[in-house]
Amino acid sequence: MARLRDYTALSFDVYGTLIDWESGMLAGLKPLTDRLGTEMSDDAVLEMHARNESAAQAQTPGRTYSSLLATVYRRCAEELGLAVDWEECERYGASVPDWPAFPDNADALAYLKLHYRMIVLSNVDNRSFAGSARKLGIDWDGVFTAEDIGSYKPAQRNFDYLLAGIERLGIAKTELLHTAESMFHDHVPARANGLDNAWIYRRHQKQGFGATMDPGQLAETTFRFNSLREMAEAHESGSI
Repeated sequence: MARLRDYTALSFDVYGTLIDWESGMLAGLKPLTDRLGTEMSDDAVLEMHARNESAAQAQTPGRTYSSLLATVYRRCAEELGLAVDWEECERYGASVPDWPAFPDNADALAYLKLHYRMIVLSNVDNRSFAGSARKLGIDWDGVFTAEDIGSYKPAQRNFDYLLAGIERLGIAKTELLHTAESMFHDHVPARANGLDNAWIYRRHQKQGFGATMDPGQLAETTFRFNSLREMAEAHESGSI
């Protein structure tokens, strides 16, 4: 049975796992939802965003995330029957560095950094990640973004890039634990590539998949935690 101390490196999804992207999205889409005549639930807003984001990522995989998000904002406005100008769309695309970090991250990441090499595999552009990284407070051993790769998870190309990247860093595949919230973007493709995985189940008290698409069948998980703090505490105690 696998134990957390069996691994020497963690690869992280960032948005949804370390950065509270759902809160960021809801705040950023508020100029649209405030104009509606009826109230729209948070989950309905997030599911609308997920549909439009996933479609845009599949259709234009080479676009930077901030640029892609501007189009997502416009598509959401069209879906809601609202008119927007492009400057408003671009403001939303530029909002990623303002999205908040989950409050348990700072201590947990600092602790995990003492025991693992820490790698980012994220559907983001480099400028946006730089803003988020300041909230996370550690030095990363590898940063692999969609802008670097030219495609978005769950594309196989992103996981090929990760596996090539860890090989370059001298990390064996069996030493890596992929750590993420999203089943759709991360756990299904990670397992298909033979990676062990830790599910940081941020939405454990909510229904549905929020800002990510329904993956269909859930992937198997090597470990499951409801927060990154739980994962760090489990490592510290040696219980798992």
